[in-house]
Amino acid sequence: MIRIHHLNCVDIQSPQFGKAIGHCLLLETTEKLVLIDTGVGWLDTQAPAQRIGQQMLDLVGFQFNEQQTAIKQIEALGLNPAKITDCVISHLDNDHIGGLADFPAAKIHVSFEEYESFKSGNPRYLSIPLAHEPSIITYPKSSETWFGFEARRLTIDFEMPMFLIPLFGHTLGHCGVAFQYQNHWVFYVGDAYYLKAELLDDNHPVNELAKLRADDDIVRLETLNKLRKLAKENPTIEMFGYHDPVEFPTLE
Repeated sequence: MIRIHHLNCVDIQSPQFGKAIGHCLLLETTEKLVLIDTGVGWLDTQAPAQRIGQQMLDLVGFQFNEQQTAIKQIEALGLNPAKITDCVISHLDNDHIGGLADFPAAKIHVSFEEYESFKSGNPRYLSIPLAHEPSIITYPKSSETWFGFEARRLTIDFEMPMFLIPLFGHTLGHCGVAFQYQNHWVFYVGDAYYLKAELLDDNHPVNELAKLRADDDIVRLETLNKLRKLAKENPTIEMFGYHDPVEFPTLE
């Protein structure tokens, strides 16, 4: 049996856009633990300027609290962080992978396009989150589909199938993560939107930030429109992103 734990792994107080969070998932079975994104890591909280850089700290507005890091929350749940066998990553921006170094033995699962962009020297990425040289498994284009989206089946030995769902635009290889839980689908969309209100408002103010941060804004908007259609036609899918406090179970 699988248990899902929702973890807010960083609070962000943006100078321009207000409060945001870092909504990660911990999947628990008796044999293993799997993280979906990691948030800011414990090491980041100990040396933020060295690991993230002062310019990024000033721009983003991270509110560092080591008790919010995934490793500390896992310990607080009475679980053993050493049981983290796999980390499924939506994309390689630092606020999503800063915690990878806290789980050095975990395998990293990410799209082929995202890792290629990371290795190319794309200036949006920091190298330090992967400096511990973890095992990285990449997933190329697939012929499988999920509700009209391409679906890349993860090679994780788990109780149910899990898929990377390409949601490109924010980054060149950005993906969501889909899996079936009990009698419905869970769909984590990472940064495909910052706020769920974007699904209903073409001119939401946060759109300017999303446009600024997109590696390909045309593709980002195409992805957003596909998510709008999915949400409208399939209301039983539990869809949520990384940054919206309204979507976090205890922060509504």
